[in-house]
Amino acid sequence: MKLVVSAHFHKSLIKLSVKNSKLKKQISKTLKLLTTSPHHPSLRLHKLSSKNDYSVSVNMSIRIILRFVGEDIYLLEIGSHDEVY
Repeated sequence: MKLVVSAHFHKSLIKLSVKNSKLKKQISKTLKLLTTSPHHPSLRLHKLSSKNDYSVSVNMSIRIILRFVGEDIYLLEIGSHDEVY
């Protein structure tokens, strides 16, 4: 599977990870796992109600909102639960 990054996701990612190397590593690990095994239990993948979007957890406070389109995974948003929902 291939990751496709939206401009909004990219901007939010930079803001989150620029000063937090631990979070940067957690995000990297999550994205790698997402491309190799998107249904891995640690991702806590779940479909969002009334949308074609899904959510995965980076850690207990950071979520990634994504969409599966064919063989691609579109990364739409990243942030805290309150920011992305």
